[in-house]
Amino acid sequence: MYAISLGDDGAELRPLEPWHAEEFLANLERGREFIGQFIPFGQQAVDVSTARETLQRYADMRAADTGSYHGIWLDGKLVGGVLTLNFDAAAGNAEVGCWLEPAATGRGLITRAMRFLIDWAVEERGIHRVEWIAASGNVPSLNVARKLGFRRDGVHREAYPYGGVRHDSEVWSILAPEWREARGRAAHNQ
Repeated sequence: MYAISLGDDGAELRPLEPWHAEEFLANLERGREFIGQFIPFGQQAVDVSTARETLQRYADMRAADTGSYHGIWLDGKLVGGVLTLNFDAAAGNAEVGCWLEPAATGRGLITRAMRFLIDWAVEERGIHRVEWIAASGNVPSLNVARKLGFRRDGVHREAYPYGGVRHDSEVWSILAPEWREARGRAAHNQ
């Protein structure tokens, strides 16, 4: 399997498979409150069996070419990940998402991992439109989208109830030509 170095700090991007259930559950437990501030990500994974079921669901999505999970390991420890969902290669559309436990924040891990994921989606799979959807209150997530060159398409006001509050949901996107241009600028500035 692949292991992509995300820099010289010991961070790697790897497949996140059902056999990683114990590591995945430990990652969720360390970050459950932080990760779950705006969405119920990982709430179904409460033990090794349900963590495995969650990972199997995404393994099945990968097999069906409709989604995938990719873990971020820092010094050999799973600390978060990036994912695709609503992946439709025929239409050229995909959504991306991410999660990270609090101890791993502030290192640029999501930004670096997402660059690989979006490059793959655009260049290898021919995705034309990549979407990033996040709660308006999830400022760190929206900042990553902005840093990567996504543009805000709009806000779905009070789009979903979670934690006793109705949250606004922001839709951001980047098109393949914009992604290539942003990557070219980033390479030029290095």
